[in-house]
Amino acid sequence: MEIKSVYDKEFKEYGRIVEGYEVSEILKVLENDTPLPENVVYVAEDEKLQNTSQTRDLGTSLFGGMPFQFGYCNGHNTKLNCLEYHRDSEFNLGTEDFVLLIAKLSDIEDGKLDTAKVVAFKVPKGVLVEVYASTLHYAPCHADASKGFKVLIALPKGTNVGTTQTAGKNLDDRTLFATNKWLLAHKEASEIADGAYEGLFGENIDIASLI
Repeated sequence: MEIKSVYDKEFKEYGRIVEGYEVSEILKVLENDTPLPENVVYVAEDEKLQNTSQTRDLGTSLFGGMPFQFGYCNGHNTKLNCLEYHRDSEFNLGTEDFVLLIAKLSDIEDGKLDTAKVVAFKVPKGVLVEVYASTLHYAPCHADASKGFKVLIALPKGTNVGTTQTAGKNLDDRTLFATNKWLLAHKEASEIADGAYEGLFGENIDIASLI
């Protein structure tokens, strides 16, 4: 596997770089007021991130006036484990360089995805990126183990904050893991024990040797 840059043309199939917005205060809150654990922590909506001087303008623009939530995913990670998608784009912004392991929703065949389809892109610190709704993604990976990662996770309000009962009619129903969160897990992932759908086969990718 090669780790490419979000500035490479190949990223255009998965997302885009978002420019023109002030994010310095958001980065400051991420850096100073959120934790950096040895594993991974995710908070769907963080009060301090939700109330920076730049949050309202940025969130309103990114989501076109829909209610939104600013949270974070922080820690240390080098493994794939799972892939998820939402019905909407997700926006990411990191205080340090980080790596996204991603694939296309259209790569799913018969309810499964071969991890050989997964690609890696490095996101430079301070660069805001949009991950399209058609892109499978999950927890970021660090680019430097000594620094870890602190990444803004901006999504429509209500995403990932609870569970939703479905009729269990099809693959969408079977993979729905939380509100607005459809999840495919590798058999090695801890999420399997929590009832996640085993939808990834092949190697559980680990980029530790590449960074």
